[in-house]
Amino acid sequence: MKKADIGLIGLAVMGENLVMNIESKGFVVAVYNRTIEKVKKFIEGRARDKNIIGTYSLPELIDNLKKPRKIMIMVKAGKPVDDYLDALIPYLDKGDIIIDGGNAHFPDTIRRTAYVESKGLLYIGTGVSGGEEGALKGPSIMPGGTPAAWEHVKPIFQAICAKVNGEPCCDWVGENGAGHFVKMVHNGIEYGDMQLICEAYQLMRNVLGMGAFEIHEVFAEWNKGNLNSYLIEITSDILAYKDDDGLPIVDKILDTAGQKGTGKWTGIAALDEGVPLTLIGEAVFSRCLSAMKEERAVASKVFKKTAVNFEGNKSEFIADIGRALFASKIISYAQGYALMRTAAKTYGWNLNYGGIALMWRGGCIIRSAFLGRIKEAYDNDPVLPNLLLDQYFKDTIEDLSVSWRNVIVTAVKNGVAVPAMASGLNYFDGYKCEFLPANLLQAQRDYFGAHTYERLDASRGEFFHTNWTGHGGDTAASAYIV
Repeated sequence: MKKADIGLIGLAVMGENLVMNIESKGFVVAVYNRTIEKVKKFIEGRARDKNIIGTYSLPELIDNLKKPRKIMIMVKAGKPVDDYLDALIPYLDKGDIIIDGGNAHFPDTIRRTAYVESKGLLYIGTGVSGGEEGALKGPSIMPGGTPAAWEHVKPIFQAICAKVNGEPCCDWVGENGAGHFVKMVHNGIEYGDMQLICEAYQLMRNVLGMGAFEIHEVFAEWNKGNLNSYLIEITSDILAYKDDDGLPIVDKILDTAGQKGTGKWTGIAALDEGVPLTLIGEAVFSRCLSAMKEERAVASKVFKKTAVNFEGNKSEFIADIGRALFASKIISYAQGYALMRTAAKTYGWNLNYGGIALMWRGGCIIRSAFLGRIKEAYDNDPVLPNLLLDQYFKDTIEDLSVSWRNVIVTAVKNGVAVPAMASGLNYFDGYKCEFLPANLLQAQRDYFGAHTYERLDASRGEFFHTNWTGHGGDTAASAYIV
């Protein structure tokens, strides 16, 4: 009997589409699902007459795999993954490989890698981006875990992933949780991109009084320039879509946003690493605010509405919005890359930042022409401390800054919330400011808690305490945290 090149557990939409993708590239796939009726339905439906083997128990799945066995788990993140690990391990041999292709939290992947390796097995935690269409036609794949596993899965992963100019949007990311960390940051940037697009839409709607179909034309035009991306493209499509009555369906959708947690994880990781991930953080909080629909409805009746008083040139302001959107997008990626850079030091990962941009250029939700510029930036300087210091991004953001500021000012004057755009501008202004008011903050901390401070006229790392009141004494706090 012919053995399968890889097994896959979990026949939801992503799992099914990945199986079809893998099989279409010449590999034999064995499948299993906890609800075995799904296996039967799949084998008799989409998988009919394909090189796909249906199995109805874990031992049967494992018996149908070539050695070293490669098993990909596509189930809900959390306990279901741990349950499958415990169920699979007793049946596997030394050198067999378990792959988690779900949206696992990277600390879980670090823990699971160590656990699986302690059993003599190999583990990969891989981010898979692109949704159901990407899974079927070519996703972006971000694998990390046990390095020795890569040579065994590389031919499959690089065959099924998206390609840009013939280059696969998949490469080895790093040890243990590196793959899932990079996927998490990808999702955080996705939150930022989506929020920025929504703010641009809101400005055109609320300040300029434009309807969905007219805004569609703007996004369609933007998609031809430096904003060209998957998210801009689908936004244009969404705004043009008509309901049965001929009216834009987007105007009938309830304004409460959902989320699955990866954006929140990105913000928590940034806080843990001390990285100012302000734009993505605002994108997460904006979703939280949107969920307060009933409370917002009450508040809208309590407070006076800000009168819209736009007297400028409409076409010029639309162009300014596009420039502000692009400038803010640069900040979002700069912050995301800064987080990856800091975390790489914490966890000992040797991340290829240009390679990550290449992996994101095709197949994934944030794919865009813009990512080519990021790859060039890190090709020019692999140890670039911040994307804003690359010559292209420095020149670009300076050229965009007048429009960016004009959009923020106009939004504030007209009572339109643009938290992501505004936080991006505040980050930029703070990042390029040599002297921030943290000197006063440190004095406050020393005054009420004797937390000490450093001085401009002393060496870094030398700390001082002032007896501000004259009766506080000279004893300083023992701990100092930047």
